[in-house]
Parts: sequence; structure tokens; C-alpha cells
Amino acid sequence: MDLTATTAELATAAADVARLLPTRVYDPVLAGLVLRADGAGIELAGSDREHAVRLTRAATVHADGAVVVPARPLADTLRSLEDPQVRLVVEGSRLAVRTSTARFALPLLDLSTHPGIPPLPPALGTIPARALTAALTPVSSAASKDDALPMFTGVRMHSAPGGRLELIATDRYRMAFASLPWVPAGELDVLAPAVVLAEASRQPDRAAEVTVHADADRIALSWAGGSVSTALLAAPFPDDRVRKLLEAVIDSTVLVEADVLAGAVRRAVPYAGPHGSVTIQVDDGELRVRGSDPQSGESEESIKATIDGNRVTKTFQARYLADALRAFSGRRVELKIQDGLRSTVLTSQAGDDGVELTYLVVPLRQTP
Repeated sequence: MDLTATTAELATAAADVARLLPTRVYDPVLAGLVLRADGAGIELAGSDREHAVRLTRAATVHADGAVVVPARPLADTLRSLEDPQVRLVVEGSRLAVRTSTARFALPLLDLSTHPGIPPLPPALGTIPARALTAALTPVSSAASKDDALPMFTGVRMHSAPGGRLELIATDRYRMAFASLPWVPAGELDVLAPAVVLAEASRQPDRAAEVTVHADADRIALSWAGGSVSTALLAAPFPDDRVRKLLEAVIDSTVLVEADVLAGAVRRAVPYAGPHGSVTIQVDDGELRVRGSDPQSGESEESIKATIDGNRVTKTFQARYLADALRAFSGRRVELKIQDGLRSTVLTSQAGDDGVELTYLVVPLRQTP
């Protein structure tokens, strides 16, 4: 194998593949990056039998071939190069990474023992990449990071009537729900790992069309120039119980600029105390954002808002509220506040991408 490619494009692709591969495995080949060069360019791929990724990039190929090398050392090496062009060439038992002034050599791993990249499941529909990212990024942020409860680490993806795709995730303290347009070619109903889906949705260009593939065992996203697939989660998702949270009984409705409220929450964090809590007080025509801690001091900031309903006060974990508001950046957000310890519901009008988003945050306690 011998090829020349643009350093920046190759470095980005190698880093993207490496991020989806494990670092601690019993077989180093599973953490390896498969490089295949032919007349169409270079393909960078990896698979640990659970996740698989395949990206293609333009390259001038001097000699066809396929090799496996350690993924992260190659990604780190390419990222550090300053030359605009890089040459990859097999030299004996090494893959040489060459520039005009330097040479690096990585050991070749045994390609014959690599599990290969599994074929994509059947295609079930297409979505604009822009809409998919706008929906998956906030929804996946509401999923749990605790692998001890696998059902809460996933995103439930479900095709709905009217050419809509619904996404839902929760870690039991917050929940995100999104509905977005898609062109279905079949029925989709899966529970997929949130982290992998979010990473995959960021790979294609915003103008690209993404195809969703799925069967009983795997889900995949593909686009011109790449694909990512992963095994589904087997745990049942508490869909009915979670969806009931969307049936809010509103005590007070607040309309406010999401970025303005997010800024006030961010400035209150240094005074949020060991539990990281901030208090939102609904007054006439304004919100008061407060933080208080005996050790750090206290803060209070007022921001303009449109209020409909009763005066209420709620205390939230600051990071959960900040994550929710980040999902509505650049838009006005409506906070539907419920009585007692029931969730506060955040919504906004659908954007140009057709994505409808709802985010629920559970208050820490009722403040008198």
C-alpha cells in the first residue's frame, strides 16, 4: 500500500474512527484501524464486534493494499503534522507516515485476525443530517452514563405516523423528547446506545442525507462517504411511564430567551454550593436566578420574561438545567412549571429543520 493524501482530512477521519474504538481490549487488533487503498481513494475502518465505523477519503493511490495499524497512535501522529500532504507507505512490517521532513513508523497488525466490518442492516428511512444532529444531540445528553442500568443509556427511536421519527431518552432525573421529519421505508422501533448515535450523527456534512438501517440486532447510520453501526440494547425501555411525564399540569408558564437564562444559570454556578443547585423564582415580568452557599456566598440575577400563571419557586441541579437550555440555544424557550416536585417542561417552536424538542428537568425540592 502506498498513497498520498491531504493531512487534515486524513487526520480528522483517523481521529473519528479511533474515538469509536476501545482502548483496553485483550486483542490489540480490535483497537486497530483498517486502511484500504484502491483507485477510489482510502477507506478508514474499525470494528470491535460491537461498534463499527467506515469512512472514505480522497487520496492519490500509488499502490493498492490493506493493512491494520494501532488506531490512536496513527491518529495522534497525523494530528500533530504540519505539512499539508502526507504519504502512507508499507515498508516491511511497518506503515511509514512520511512528510517532506519527517518519517514515523507504526507496526502492522494481523489483518487476517480482524473481525471485519459487518454489512449494514436493511435501510428503513432517510433523514437530513442537519435535522438528525439537531434532535440527537440534546436527546442523547439526557441519557444516563451508568452502564449498570443499560435501558437508561440508550435512545429509543420509533417511527410515528405522518412521516415523523420520535426520539426519547432519560436518566430518571431528566428526559428529552424530539420529533423530526423523515422519509420512511419501513417501521423502526429500537433502543440504541446514546453515545454512539450522537457521535455518528456528527460525522456527515450538515447538508448530507442520512440513511437509517436497522434489524433485530443492529442499527446503523450511513451517508455518502461513511457509516457507523452498533449493537442494539436488549433492555426494555419504560416507554409508557416516561411518556406520561409529557402530560404536564401547568401552574405557571414562562417565555424567555434560552441563552439569556442559560447565562444567568452559568453565573450562579459558583454560588451553587456542594449540591450544585440554583433556584428559579417566577415574579411579575421577570425571573430571578439565585445561588446560595454558606461558604461561597450568594448571587441573584433578574432577567426579563413573559409570565402567565402563578408565582412559583423551583430549585434545580444547575448542570441539568444548563444542559436543557443548551438544547434551545438561539431560540425562545417556554418553561411549563408544574406544582410540587413534578418536572418542569421546556419546549420551543420547531425550527427550520422541522425538529420539535421537549426537555423535562426534575426539581431538587420545593422551596417555600
